[in-house]
This record gives sequence, C-alpha cells and structure tokens, in this order.
Amino acid sequence: MSHTAPNNQLLSGRRIAVTRAREQASELSGKLTALGAEVIELPLISVVKDIDKHTEADVFLELGGYDWIVFTSANGVRFFFEEFFRIFDDIRSLGLLRFACIGDTTAKAITELHLKVECQPKVATAEALADELIATGSLDSARLLIITGNLNRDTLVVKLEEARAIVDRMPVYKTEKTDLSADAAAADFRERGADAILFASSSAVQSFTDQAVALKLGANAKRPLAGSIGPQTSETMKKVGLPIAFEAKTPSLDSLVEALVKKFK
Repeated sequence: MSHTAPNNQLLSGRRIAVTRAREQASELSGKLTALGAEVIELPLISVVKDIDKHTEADVFLELGGYDWIVFTSANGVRFFFEEFFRIFDDIRSLGLLRFACIGDTTAKAITELHLKVECQPKVATAEALADELIATGSLDSARLLIITGNLNRDTLVVKLEEARAIVDRMPVYKTEKTDLSADAAAADFRERGADAILFASSSAVQSFTDQAVALKLGANAKRPLAGSIGPQTSETMKKVGLPIAFEAKTPSLDSLVEALVKKFK
C-alpha cells in the first residue's frame, strides 16, 4: 500500500477538466492525477497529420540546403519525423541542419531523437523564438524551414523575413474541433461540473465556445474556474468573454498546474 504524503495531494478532492486533444491529454492528466485530482478529459480539439505531398517532396529534395529547421510544437516534431523516416533510413540525411523550437515539450520531442536543440527561448512564444534566432546573428540570407500546423500565426515568419532570412513553411498537421455532443465525459461535465477547467490553446477555447450547447452545465453542476496556459490563450478567452481565473507564469504545462494549485491553496 502506498502512503502518499498529504502535501503531495495538493489537488485532492478537486475535479479538473482538461481540454487538450485526446492524444495529448495524458501528460497533463498525469500531472493532475499525481496531485490527487479527479480528471475529466474533454477533448475539444483533435490533431491529425495533414501534409501536402508537393510541399513535402520539395522540402525533402532540398533538406540539405536549409540552415535551420524550426518546430513550434511537439506535434510538428512527431509528424515531420514520421514522414522523414518513411522516406529516409538514415538520420544523417538531415545534413547539417540546426534545430530551433518553442517550449520544453517540443524540445523534449527533439532531444529524444538524439538531436540537439541549439535555439530555444526562455519564454515559449513565437516572438521570443524569432528574437532568439535573430540574436544568433546567422540569419542574413539563411534558409529556414518552419514546421507548423494549420492554425499557426504568421508572426514568426514575418519577423524572420524582416531579418532577411529566406523562410519556407511546411504544415504537417491540422487542428480540428471535435463534436462532444454524444461524449460520456461531456455528459458527466454537464451534470456535475468541475472545480476548474484548463485551456492550453486558443483553438480549445474557440471550440469550447462553439460547443456551448454540448457543454451547458445543469442547475446543480459546479461552475469551474477557467485557467489559461499563456497570453495567446488568454487573449482568445477575453475575446469570447470567458473569465480568466488564473494564468500560467510561463506557457508550459508545469506552470499551468502550479497556477491551478496556487489558486486552490
């Protein structure tokens, strides 16, 4: 029998709703469960591989010609390398590419492939990454390949092109809204509510708003406090009129969990 010290169970007796895509929810759910929380997974979005074959062919033909490859999410790393290893059987086919990324989860996905991340900003935003890359002094006429999803903003590309880099984009996945009207977890959420609901992306906030009917709380349900992973998500929450009860100090899952624990202390 395991005797967990009470101070580890900081979220004991709390119901927390997690709104990440089904294939991504486990990491956050695991962190919450370890702190004693009951987790309800409401996968408001799904992330699926979506690659244009022409773009892929062009990129893989010229892979050796790029100076930097930039990843904005762990999904990008996963789907890009799935395709890479489908076509090449040797990691050296990457040539002398240097790796840049946003966020610890993305960096971990790269280092797990025994590749070194040479540029990662302290703050996990596109603006910070652009500044950090510009600070390397290696961008004038450099060729950069940015691996993205369908919803990525243009901030990164614009700032890098202003620094005279030549930028190509390769979208490798698309984020879509899911339909939760027949979902068992959504039914449980409508009936009982939760102490808090966590948003880790703007697309999840948008989907939550669009599915208001499927997630409408019953008369006796507990109204959750809404938490945001960072400035971009918070901005979308403000736009749709969703009150922000707490926000992560830095855009990371650990920081989001910290902010949640602090809120309930």
